[in-house]
Formats: sequence, C-alpha cells, structure tokens
Amino acid sequence: MDIANSIQSIGFLTDLRESALVYPFVLSTHLACIALFGGMILMTDLRLLGLTFKSLTITEVVTSLRPWKRLGGVIMISMGLLLATSEAVKYAPNPFFWTKMTILGLIGVHALVFRPIVYNKTEELDRSPVPPTRAKVAGALSLVLWTGMFTMGRLIAYYEPKQPAPQASQVTPLTNEALK
Repeated sequence: MDIANSIQSIGFLTDLRESALVYPFVLSTHLACIALFGGMILMTDLRLLGLTFKSLTITEVVTSLRPWKRLGGVIMISMGLLLATSEAVKYAPNPFFWTKMTILGLIGVHALVFRPIVYNKTEELDRSPVPPTRAKVAGALSLVLWTGMFTMGRLIAYYEPKQPAPQASQVTPLTNEALK
C-alpha cells in the first residue's frame, strides 16, 4: 500500500483525482472508448466467426477497423492508466482490478499468437469458403477475453474491502442504562 500511496500522491494524479471536472472527463472518455473499441472488436470477431458481415471480406473488416481500433485502444488504455494510478490505493486491494489486468495480459498473448496466423493473413482467410478454424478460435477467444475484461472493469466499482472487526476494547457492552 505504500507504493500505491506514493503513486497516487504524484502531483498531477492528486489533481486529477480531486478535480470536479477533469476526473469525470477522463472517466467518460475511458468509458466512451470502451464502447466504441468494444463495438469494433465485436464486429471483427463476429466476422471471423462467419456470423455477420458476410458480404464483406475478412480483409475489408479487419483493415477498415484496424486504425480506429488502434486509436481507440491507445486512448482507452491511457485514460484507464490515469484512472488507476490516480486512485492506486483504492485499486491495489481490488481483486476485480487484478483480474482485469490479468485478462489484459492474456489479450496481449492472444495478439502475439493470432496476429501472425490470422490478423496478418486475412487475404488467405478470404480464399476459404468458410472461415478456417484458426480464425474462429481467434474470434471466439477474443470475444471471451474482451467480455471478461469489460466485465471485470465494471465490477471494480462494486468492490468493497472487508472492514476489520472491532476489537474487544472498542465494543461497548449493553447495560440496563443504555437500554433505557
């Protein structure tokens, strides 16, 4: 907790956390990018699964959305980083936050595995009459991972750490006088 306190005590992060205008703006930007980015991920994954946008090639869907997904991802992650570091003490003990970070790491592994065999070979996928298994696995795994990450992100706000039980010396015994 000392490290978390040191991080969130950095001047501009304290200013961000205490701002009545900047913090809500950063949070709103983060959430808007999640919605836009998540929608583009969904469209790409559904096309990889062969469930929608069948009139478009996989290449058309992937290449047309790629720059927007990159921009949205950079903004979303930047805003999330500001939010997390400005309230590091609150996030440090939160299991939903750490689950989200773990899933984010798994999304990175997904990208490393599937970028060279799916996302960078879309023309090859387009020649197949149905999306190949590797494309379907990439799309399904992506949906599961991103849904998990968005869900954990939402649950972060609902975590309340357990409060320590009062010490015996702090408990006031009920007496007849207290009951009157």
